[in-house]
Amino acid sequence: MENFAGINLTYQSFRCYNDSGSFTTSSTYGKNLDHILDSLPHNVSENGAYALGMCRGDLIKDECYSCVSSSVHDLTVKCPHRKEAVSLAVVLPCIVHYANRPFFGNLEVEPTDAAHNNESIKSDVLTKFEMAWDGLVVNMMRNASNGSSKLKYATEEAKFTESQTIYALMQCTPDLSQEYCWNCLKRATETREECCRAKQGGFVQKPNCYFRWDLHPFYALGPDTTAALSPAHTFTKGQGGFGPVYKGTLADGKEIAVKKLSRTSGQGLLDFKNEVMLIAKLQHRNLVRLLGCCLEKNEKLLVYEFMPNKSLDVFLFDSSLPAQLVWQKRLNIIKGTARGIMHLHEDSRLRIIHRDGKANQNEANTNRVVGTYGYMAPEYAMEGLFSVKSDVFSFGVLLLEIVSGKRNNGFHLSECGESLLTFAWKLWSKGKGMELMDKHLVESSVPNEVLKCIQIGLLCVQSDPADRPTMSTVVAMLGSDTITVPLPAKPALYVGRLIAESVEPNSSDKICSVNEVTISNMSPR
Repeated sequence: MENFAGINLTYQSFRCYNDSGSFTTSSTYGKNLDHILDSLPHNVSENGAYALGMCRGDLIKDECYSCVSSSVHDLTVKCPHRKEAVSLAVVLPCIVHYANRPFFGNLEVEPTDAAHNNESIKSDVLTKFEMAWDGLVVNMMRNASNGSSKLKYATEEAKFTESQTIYALMQCTPDLSQEYCWNCLKRATETREECCRAKQGGFVQKPNCYFRWDLHPFYALGPDTTAALSPAHTFTKGQGGFGPVYKGTLADGKEIAVKKLSRTSGQGLLDFKNEVMLIAKLQHRNLVRLLGCCLEKNEKLLVYEFMPNKSLDVFLFDSSLPAQLVWQKRLNIIKGTARGIMHLHEDSRLRIIHRDGKANQNEANTNRVVGTYGYMAPEYAMEGLFSVKSDVFSFGVLLLEIVSGKRNNGFHLSECGESLLTFAWKLWSKGKGMELMDKHLVESSVPNEVLKCIQIGLLCVQSDPADRPTMSTVVAMLGSDTITVPLPAKPALYVGRLIAESVEPNSSDKICSVNEVTISNMSPR
């Protein structure tokens, strides 16, 4: 399993050697290079004509072939016409190095690439970490350098607290001698001391060797640590657009959530890689942490930390559970969700637009249109136009659902064709906002907080994206008693499936005029 969570991946996954010169496509070198690189995935263990491919030691043959093939393709695209280039074993667990010079058996310790995640070992356990670290590194260096001419690879685990374990991996290119491998790895550990000391995870790569560590497993641990998976129908997460979701348990008792790419999913290998790369760059207390991924044969898995509580929609809309969500808990969920979205929009290294913010995407403690109608902003659902303000709209819908305990989808069936949004606005504009509140909140509610949340929710669902606040403004309004919250206008019209059945009303029925609109739900997730 690959674990990229929290590692800074803002650099590229390759290095082009600019001082080695360039070539033309039709040149003899260019033709020879094409031939070598085309054949390299089939002959990873064979050292030929100044090109070398090395897979991480735990990969099986099919995985190795796919990895080297992808790396070869990436190098030719990212380093066009460069006479020397090397891929980094961070995104993909293999290295490809080609050059216009012989380099087999040579010890080359530069250039060096290194990075670490943002989390540091806590000061109260740092001494224990360092003691465990020293023995672990020496064992790995010895085991890797004493490997065969086909594989110089070693992994080690070392517990430094009751609940924390260091997982580490070292590998040299198999063409190195025992002495050269030892020296390369020693230099790599020295680089770690300079750049990444006391960091929970990171990597150092030199042309001849690779060193990586983390507090979560990122390589195959063997049969005794295989996760036991439970089918999705016994797991509250259920089915996502990516595919079925399983609950897993590692041998040490750690529970995990595993998303499996469905063979019938519209997502393929590229989508899988994109999701891994994207989520790996995100780290926030209100976002579920990606622990690793797995590419084995035809299986593609994403492994997340397991969140033990049911999803928010179960607590809100199951008739037996809403009473458990008192007002303070609901307010904390609203604030936590707002902070998580703000992080995606403004604080992460990439600006992320979620496009599918809904109640069953939230834990109770925390080129196609994708999303769920009823939560999608009108400009996105109707025209495919999305921005950070699209997520603000979805958040507004969710906020009003949390306050009211009612779903926006399906609300029109009981309220004369109105959406939850327009119903909330009518009550609020008439000074009757508290009538929107879930009846289960009567005893625990704080009226001023409830009304402020309704007002913020209505601001978020304005028809014009320009009239919606940013998520940072939302977070500020939720957290302050002094900020004046602007007055909202009537919110956007209902966007969703509105299918009226032909029923003859009787004298006791409400007489409602329903606009009939049917919108196809295109691959929601």
